Amino acid sequence: MMASLFNQFASPTLLGIPLIVIAVLLPWTMFPNPTPRWVVNRLITIQMWLANRFTNQLMIPVSVRGHKWALLLTSLMLYLITINMLGLLPYTFTPTTQLSMNMGFAFPLWLATVIIGMRDQPTMSLGHLLPEGTPIPLIPVLIIIETISLFIRPIALGVRLTANLTAGHLLIQLFATAVYVLLPLMPAIALLTATVFFMLTLLEVAVALIQAYVFVLLLSLYLQENV
Repeated sequence: MMASLFNQFASPTLLGIPLIVIAVLLPWTMFPNPTPRWVVNRLITIQMWLANRFTNQLMIPVSVRGHKWALLLTSLMLYLITINMLGLLPYTFTPTTQLSMNMGFAFPLWLATVIIGMRDQPTMSLGHLLPEGTPIPLIPVLIIIETISLFIRPIALGVRLTANLTAGHLLIQLFATAVYVLLPLMPAIALLTATVFFMLTLLEVAVALIQAYVFVLLLSLYLQENV
């Protein structure tokens, strides 16, 4: 039973071809391309309005030098949301439940923010490792703690996204299995469980959206510290 629960997180293959490649590339085809026409359809209008609102909210705290990251962070946000939402459909695979993929997003982007900080303003970047006014005996300990917390950031980014989506998918499968088993035995309990299952599905939709936003928001905060 436990093995079957976690089988949903194994990368599926068809004729020896890993289908995770399709799952990773498919979201790019889900968004309509803007056209040079003055009048566009409603879908493109809503998409552009949401992207502009998100970009404005994300870049307000960041200095002007960091605004060149706006396109990258907005694209990453839309990409993660699409992958997370597609993973909630039946008979689909969610690539963001794989820690390796999330770390592949988190580590290079985090490292880029650190390199930018060390290149442009090394004094301020290194100053984050030692708060002002620290007593002299605590300086070595605080430097070690702050250094560890700095290197833990990409791990926390990847693990947070993986853990939240994995836990949600496991709960959905557990409740769906309970409804299937209880329906012929205790219909009333099965109906109550199905109601909880429906509410859990709505919660998982919210988690899919929020976790993508939190992932990009934390990256923007790391960028803000280094520009």
